[in-house]
Amino acid sequence: MGRRRKGQAISGWVNLDKAYDLGSTNAVSRVRWLFDAQKAGHAGTLDPLATGILPIALGEATKTVPFLVDADKAYRFTIAWGRTTTTLDREGEVVAQSDVRPTPAEVEAVLSRFVGEIDQVPPIYSAIKIDGERAYDLARAGEVVEMESRKVTVHSARISELQSAPGDPDHITLEIECGKGTYVRAIVRDLAETLGACGHVSDLRRTRVGRFTEENAVTLELLEKLEYKARQSEALLPVETALDDIPALAVTDEDAFRLKQGRSIVLIPRQVESVKARLKPGSRTVSATSGGTVVALCEMRGGRLEPSRVFNL
Repeated sequence: MGRRRKGQAISGWVNLDKAYDLGSTNAVSRVRWLFDAQKAGHAGTLDPLATGILPIALGEATKTVPFLVDADKAYRFTIAWGRTTTTLDREGEVVAQSDVRPTPAEVEAVLSRFVGEIDQVPPIYSAIKIDGERAYDLARAGEVVEMESRKVTVHSARISELQSAPGDPDHITLEIECGKGTYVRAIVRDLAETLGACGHVSDLRRTRVGRFTEENAVTLELLEKLEYKARQSEALLPVETALDDIPALAVTDEDAFRLKQGRSIVLIPRQVESVKARLKPGSRTVSATSGGTVVALCEMRGGRLEPSRVFNL
């Protein structure tokens, strides 16, 4: 007889506004404890020094994490001119200094070079694995870390309207929207080099991950104040929140039963055309729903839906 999991069979997403100096793993543990959930995970690590949106999946929502990891993200960050550090943020050791203070106009003039599909070398202090080891572990051990350049996509880059001190020559606040795998610290490093300056990230906030935004985010402090039932009704978002970019198709109760058993179903031509019109280029993934609830994530092949992830909701 299998061992019963501790906690409740709670499923959904929590759009957490992570506080400064809180690690992503610790944030997940605290949210899981507050909801008394059997399992939990997060979609995209956020550094302890960063604040902002950290979507946390509970229960069956953990099956949708890969789709949110691939989602577009938005950041607001402040560059402190004058010093470059080992970690490219304010926690690292200073490795270079400069008296150059780029003006907002000079920054604006080169920002377009960092928009579109660009080549980016990730920071050596990052979670990327090299021969099975995290790059930051190798860097902290004093080893020479060689990071390979890779393609990332930046959709937009601009000087923030929240630039708190426009007359401050030592700092500038920017905002970007980007695809997965983009490192803000690398953008700051490359922007400073382009301008012949030294600089590092002094403040970083993630403002959006897919559909998860600041407007509907909750803090740990708020969750701790809410009663258990209030947390579920007010802070727990549906599992399908992470599937915004995936076309949904309502199926019959009979077909829903087949999908839950891991069996494929046949679509009628009208359904096939409806799904094809909404699929992203190169994608076959469809969300099958019944009674407004997601039943399974499926791959559409030859007029059939083949379940790849089944949900028990």
